[in-house]
Amino acid sequence: MSGQGLSTEEVAGIREAVAAGRKPKVVFTASAGQIAGQVGQVVALTDPAVSDEFVVVRFGRDELPFSPVDVAVAPRGAGRKVPSAERPAGEPVAAEPVVAPEPEFVLDTPPPAARAAGEGSSARPAESTKPARRGAKPVKAKGPAGLTVTLAYGEGEWTVAAQQGAKVLAKPYVVKPAEALRMVGLVDVSGVQEAVEQILAAERAEAEQQAEKLRSELAEVEARLAELREAG
Repeated sequence: MSGQGLSTEEVAGIREAVAAGRKPKVVFTASAGQIAGQVGQVVALTDPAVSDEFVVVRFGRDELPFSPVDVAVAPRGAGRKVPSAERPAGEPVAAEPVVAPEPEFVLDTPPPAARAAGEGSSARPAESTKPARRGAKPVKAKGPAGLTVTLAYGEGEWTVAAQQGAKVLAKPYVVKPAEALRMVGLVDVSGVQEAVEQILAAERAEAEQQAEKLRSELAEVEARLAELREAG
């Protein structure tokens, strides 16, 4: 086990292997702390100019960044389980991360595909098979909430209210009958203006009756007052 970490040449070789789709095995050095001696797989190399910990290693279920001094190239057979028949009696079994079997990474040995192709040919990195990313659907701009203006009649009064969406812009307030008639006149709907005119005619007739009644009562009061003055 190397305790010096990765050299510049080893980092370059690992970067080429990762680009070719392989996951080279590395062993953690003493500078990695408690996991020293454990074996992981390099799954990516980020930009060393951004961070010193640019070697991304898969260890168990985690993928964590490490510095090149924290890992070294794993020797042949590193990470393999020793059969119980070859393990010395009484030796505890060391817990190792569960990793998928990957081809061993040796810097000075070309991959089997390159050897089979011959000395004069070179293995090209595997092309990405990821499907092209679909373009995001354009998000439609949300328009303003609808505006509702209500002209209502009830209990002898005309009221107007306004509301935009769930927001109340104007609570019902009383308007004059003439104003209500002008508002209805702007709505060119058959029957609406006739209905308003009928309501106004009924109110006018009722008001005239009340006025006549009040005039009659006033006349009686004035006659009574005249009698009292003559008696005095």
